[in-house]
Amino acid sequence: MRVLLVEDEVPLAEMVRRGLTNEGHSVHVVHDGLSGLAAASTHQHDVVVLDIMLPGLSGYRVLERMRAASIWTPVLMLTAKDGEYDEADAFDLGADDYLIKPFSFVVLLARLRALLRRSGDARPAVLNVGTLRLDPARHRVHRGDTEITLTPREFGVLEHLMRHAGEVVTKTDILRAVWDAHYEGEVNVVEVYVGYLRRKIDTPFGTRSIDTVRGVGYRMTEPG
Repeated sequence: MRVLLVEDEVPLAEMVRRGLTNEGHSVHVVHDGLSGLAAASTHQHDVVVLDIMLPGLSGYRVLERMRAASIWTPVLMLTAKDGEYDEADAFDLGADDYLIKPFSFVVLLARLRALLRRSGDARPAVLNVGTLRLDPARHRVHRGDTEITLTPREFGVLEHLMRHAGEVVTKTDILRAVWDAHYEGEVNVVEVYVGYLRRKIDTPFGTRSIDTVRGVGYRMTEPG
């Protein structure tokens, strides 16, 4: 998942960011409403976790402006306010789910997965490139009948490449989609993970699925 987290409580935001990152997801964190609206408008995310009480612009107004701009990314709203009218307001403005603080991280993660399943009509349930098959929901990869074990980061890189099969994807694109938003290391780390993938999904099977486009990036192709 590519998650946008808009939360002004820094310790809580860091806890959620760390937990989601450990689960293999990419997290973009901002701490005020205006930055949240800008990030939701200019970056592609799978889901937005949006606090209601934010400086600059409330979560309600962020959500309202997102929907007015036809930004339909699923939104889970967070609030310390436990009231049926607050919850009703959130849903009326276009929220997809609602979670009251304090909350269990396990429950948050389960609800985010459920949001993705409900919004998955435009996202294929299983990705296929030739004999390579990736199931995002079950986090499993097969080459033919053989299951391949990948780390969360390897899985994220492969999923991004397979979602853009046939297209040239830059290293920067992969970093933005798979790595944490706070990552400040070298872009060439992508080369390392592409190498790991090739040794797992291609070398044992005598196939070649990931082409290097020199000076640009990579292209996922069906082995000929």
